Amino acid sequence: MNYRQKKVGILGGGQLGRMIYEEVLKWDLDLHFMDKDRSFPVGKVCPLFTEGDFTKYEDVLAFGQDKDIVTIEIESVNLEALLELRKQGVTIHPSPDALKIIKDKGLQKMFYEANEIPSSNFQLYQDVESIKSDIANGNLNYPFVQKARTGGYDGKGVAVIRSEQDLMKLLPSASLVEDMVPIEKEIGLIVARNENGETQVYDPVEMVFDEEANLVDYLFAPASLPNGIEKKAKDIAIELITKLNICGLLAVEYFLDKNGHLLVNEVAPRCHNSGHHSIEACETSQFEQHIRGVMNMPLGNVALTTPAVMVNLLGQPEVSGPVHYEGMKSCLAKGNVHLHFYGKEETKPSRKMGHATITDKDLQKAIEKAKFVKNHLKVTV
Repeated sequence: MNYRQKKVGILGGGQLGRMIYEEVLKWDLDLHFMDKDRSFPVGKVCPLFTEGDFTKYEDVLAFGQDKDIVTIEIESVNLEALLELRKQGVTIHPSPDALKIIKDKGLQKMFYEANEIPSSNFQLYQDVESIKSDIANGNLNYPFVQKARTGGYDGKGVAVIRSEQDLMKLLPSASLVEDMVPIEKEIGLIVARNENGETQVYDPVEMVFDEEANLVDYLFAPASLPNGIEKKAKDIAIELITKLNICGLLAVEYFLDKNGHLLVNEVAPRCHNSGHHSIEACETSQFEQHIRGVMNMPLGNVALTTPAVMVNLLGQPEVSGPVHYEGMKSCLAKGNVHLHFYGKEETKPSRKMGHATITDKDLQKAIEKAKFVKNHLKVTV
């Protein structure tokens, strides 16, 4: 097969799409993107950019009809259009069937339950009143976590309810409510698969969250895990991507609880924040690997070549406007600090504006540099 003769369409023009484009530019592939505005991250660098709304049936259908393969960089795409494109002979990855499950966090949890994938206990609710009623009747106890079934992204759509005083935070939508897990660590990994059934699993990473923004603050690779946990995490990831019949990537987030139990939190069928370090720290980046998977290329080696720390560069609290980066010079002077700015013109509080990956043969030294970057590189106006 001549891969370069294949037209690949990607729905979404954000930072994930931009990094896909930048990573596989070396192959001169015919990658096309669609999103609402050319000012978005991909539109600034890719000439094959179509302005359109990936949530609208007509736009997705028109974009995909002349493509050989259509994939995504965000889940909130129009499923009906993808189903129609599949009927017309376009290859869709991830499959619309898997995407339907993953887009709905309630269906995700039901899938785990049906397939005996370890996850936290949960209940589904149609509205806030039903949640309050179960609390009053003693059928739901504090603390718990509420997640909107659809539409959550980058920390949005999640409410942590620890007591009656937090009830004002409840989300006014159909949701799932999960037991609050006594978390020892949060870990994530990326698994890849192609149409031949070949799989590759990246080593797990440890994630430290910014509690205010509910976003990853730091990511450490490799993760420090008890014996047997890494293998278990990789085995579960392979089982998930196989049973969901996904080609491309599946990012899997786990809780490791204080009793040593590994529980699946949620998954995403695309490139993911927990794999950004792979650009500098792995033999094959997650972005290249996703294209390999959806185009049924041989998958790349995923070995970690160096310890690494990734830190998200978020918009400063209470600051909005045209973006300006401060402290770049002092951070680069540290050495082995790899900065990635996403090309977003406007900064907003806690908005992902970029990331930095710090590599070092000594993980502790990389962590120290990452803290320096966190404290000195400011995303402001």
